[in-house]
Amino acid sequence: MKHIFKKGTNNRVLLLLHGTGGTEQDLLPLADMIDPQASVLSVRGNVSENGMPRFFRRLSEGVFDEEDLIFRTKELHEFLDEAAEKYEFDRTNVIAVGYSNGANIAGSLLFHYKNTLKAAVLYHPMVPRRGLELPDLSKTPVFIGAGKNDPICPAAETEELSKLLEEAGSTVEVHWEYQGHQLTHSEIQASRKWYDSF
Repeated sequence: MKHIFKKGTNNRVLLLLHGTGGTEQDLLPLADMIDPQASVLSVRGNVSENGMPRFFRRLSEGVFDEEDLIFRTKELHEFLDEAAEKYEFDRTNVIAVGYSNGANIAGSLLFHYKNTLKAAVLYHPMVPRRGLELPDLSKTPVFIGAGKNDPICPAAETEELSKLLEEAGSTVEVHWEYQGHQLTHSEIQASRKWYDSF
């Protein structure tokens, strides 16, 4: 997978996952805002939708290609194992920071693999899959940044995702904004505060 790796000075690794049409460059400023000392692994999605990079295919707006989602989630999970070996970072210290489509693939990692992430910061995520028994997430805290008026990811979707994660044992903090699907500075500040607290 096309990516950027930057070695940090502490033992944490921020896994950056962009939104539709983004690249591995997009969220780099975010890493500096959240933890400037952490290592950074920023990944570009392997799927192209009309020339726009994504992490998995969708059938239409808000309708995921479930088969592809499962395949791409496994691909990313395996890539993290390979990257940890190649760049010699602690595989148990990977914290996902994803926006929109990137938040969805990070959510899918949580739904499918126990201990694949130490924690996750999900900006404007949707429920990746339904009817799935989730792994034990009691050691995996999650921050969700969401919009009460998000046209792509309705508030009910956020509440459902939060409930599913909590039922799997995760401690979830939801931060609400009123800026639609936009990633805001105050949302980033709230996630930084949350990040510092664990």
